[in-house]
Order: sequence, then structure tokens, then C-alpha cells
Amino acid sequence: MNITVIGGTGLIGSQLVSRLREAGHEVVASSLSTGVDLLTGAGLDQALKGADTVVNVSNSPTFDEASPDFFRTTTGQLLAAGERAGVRHQVILSIVGVDQVPQLDYYRAKTLQEDLLRQGPTPYSIVRATQFFEFMDAVLSWTADEETVRLPATRVQPISTADVVQALADVATAPPLNGTLDVAGPDVFPLDELGRRTLSARKDPRSVTTDETAGMFAAVEGDVLVAGPGARLAATHYEDWLGTTR
Repeated sequence: MNITVIGGTGLIGSQLVSRLREAGHEVVASSLSTGVDLLTGAGLDQALKGADTVVNVSNSPTFDEASPDFFRTTTGQLLAAGERAGVRHQVILSIVGVDQVPQLDYYRAKTLQEDLLRQGPTPYSIVRATQFFEFMDAVLSWTADEETVRLPATRVQPISTADVVQALADVATAPPLNGTLDVAGPDVFPLDELGRRTLSARKDPRSVTTDETAGMFAAVEGDVLVAGPGARLAATHYEDWLGTTR
């Protein structure tokens, strides 16, 4: 199968390109660094030439009010180029619960991306993942000082990027879902507790204070970031992953 990965040099994209090539597929890794500009459409026609499937794991450069315009423009460019190229399957990576947190600019932007894909001309699949293990350091840094990290008790179900990549590879090489697949890790944690476990494993002396107003995830209510029935649960446990990354 011929597959183009948009965002193919990033955290998810680079792993996905390797996984698909190892499985014997012909893969084009496309990104701004390879001359493909999603905002202008430059390089897209060449990148999609001969592609059966396109997997879009590109991301907005910001998480603020500018992100909806990014996804509106880039999704439109990609769908139009895919139609010209005869692409038969468009896949995107999104977020579990994304349409239930309208108070966050970035989540509204990703919901818009999903809606544009559903309304587009090409059969599609949406893979929604929970928060990545690898992003925990960033989450800890948002509301931290030298002694304390403040985190809400928002419930999360983190997943390793390797497991997300496998789900994307499986979906990309199968018939279009024309729907959504949720993927999540095997364990659910309050975010503050996840922070404590992370700091302890890394022998970081800072303490975690529960603060329901701290950071981006303070805006999330209930269990919307936790996968529901029918989700694909990955095998990798967070604490096992922590043990391999110390």
C-alpha cells in the first residue's frame, strides 16, 4: 500500500513511518522540513501522488485561539489535494473527549478538524487517543515552581505513543471506518496522583499539591478524557514505561 504521512517527521509521525515501512508499505514522510506546507498547499500534490491513504498527524504550532484557523486551512488544503490525487482514505489523529471540552481553544480546533473530515469528499477514519505518556513532563512544567507542582484531580487514561502508532498503522492499512476509534492506556489516574508517581519514579523532590484551578486540564469536567465502552485499550502500563525511561 502507498501511504503518505503528513507530519511524518514528528513524535508520532516518525514512529508511524518506521512502523509502516517495516510492514512492507511504501511510505512518504511529509512535513514542512521536506517542503510540504499545509497552510499554503505547497508540495502537497507531489507528496500525495500515488497515495492510497493519507495519515495526518500534523499539529497546530499553538494551542490558543489561532488553532482553529490552522486546522480549518490545513484540513481544507489536504482534502482538496487528496481528491485531486485520488486518495481513497484520509486518517487523522485526534483526542478522546475532544468534543466535550468546548472551553479549550485547542479542543474546539480539533473538533472542527474532525467535522471537516466527516463532511469531506473522501472515506475517512478518526483515531482519538488519550493523553500521551511522553507529554507528562510538559504537564508538570505548566504549573510548577522549584518546590511544588500544582495539578487538578482530573481523571486521565494515558497511553504510550508507541501504542498510538500501532493503532494508527492498523487503521491506515484497513478499510476506512467512516467513524471513530478511541484508543487509551490500560489504567485511569487522577492527574495529581499521576504527577506524584512521575516525580517519585524520577526521584524529583518536588511535591504535588492538588489544585482544581491549575493548568489546562482544570477546564475539564467529569470523565470526558477517559475512554468509554468500545475503546481499544493498549497493553503498556504507565509505571512500566516510567521504569524504562528513568
